[in-house]
Amino acid sequence: MKALHTPVLVEQVLRWLRIRPEGTYIDATVGTGGHAVEIARRLTTGRLVGIDRDSRALDIARERLRDYERQVILVHSNFSRIEEIARGLKLPPADGVLADLGVSTLQLESPERGFSFRWPGPLDMRMDPDELRTAAEIVNYWSERDLADLLFRYGEERAARKIARAIVRARPIRDTEHLATVVAGARKSRGRQKLHPATKTFLALRIAVNRELEELEQFLARTPATLASGGRWVILSYHSLEDRLVKQAFQRLARESTLKLLTKKVVRPTAQEVRANPRARSAKLRAAERKPPKPVEQESVAAAPWL
Repeated sequence: MKALHTPVLVEQVLRWLRIRPEGTYIDATVGTGGHAVEIARRLTTGRLVGIDRDSRALDIARERLRDYERQVILVHSNFSRIEEIARGLKLPPADGVLADLGVSTLQLESPERGFSFRWPGPLDMRMDPDELRTAAEIVNYWSERDLADLLFRYGEERAARKIARAIVRARPIRDTEHLATVVAGARKSRGRQKLHPATKTFLALRIAVNRELEELEQFLARTPATLASGGRWVILSYHSLEDRLVKQAFQRLARESTLKLLTKKVVRPTAQEVRANPRARSAKLRAAERKPPKPVEQESVAAAPWL
């Protein structure tokens, strides 16, 4: 088995979810099961549903969770279908929903998946290997203008135009190493940099290939219907675009009296956790609670004058 993904902010996630042994919980991005194991071991008669679009990750999660198979159901699907999945399984309203929006170690450290520029690999980047669009299609066939727009919008890359121009000139781009070299050559180095020059380009491509922001928007819209009154909703995000969508959705639902915000400011990992797991450094946790539905007001009917 490949190295297991180290879950982020585990203690905080469990605290905000407020696990009850008899409760119903949904891990909407179960991955290889890091958070799910901690939730499942706290259940007795309760139930945990784990959802993930990556079938390979689910295989690992299934093995990792085999001691809790009576409590756990794993579903191969996208988290944007959470309401449909809950309805299909005839789940009671959930006492907690968790979504960890990060990329797993399994994906990052599998060169054949093409998520990382650390070693040569195919330009793939699909979280669900059954999907059709790959990073190779975008890199080698999109127009320079569309490519630049993508890098600027999803990667917040200031050098988007220069990078897009360099990519188009270097076509065909063979693999991840080739792409990283082309991007690095197009960006001007300004002293010592914390990030690899290709980091934002790879992020933008991954978001586009997997339609991550579109899927997140649907998840944010559909999840409240799956939550019980008092049910907790915890989301871990890792970059500004997705955190902004989460923050705005939570604030809107709070204004509509659907949610109560539990975290006024984002919760971040401690320095100790970041030292132990450097990939936790950009994590941001937000939590909210489902409010009871508003009572339906009865319209008062004036008595008819002839009664």
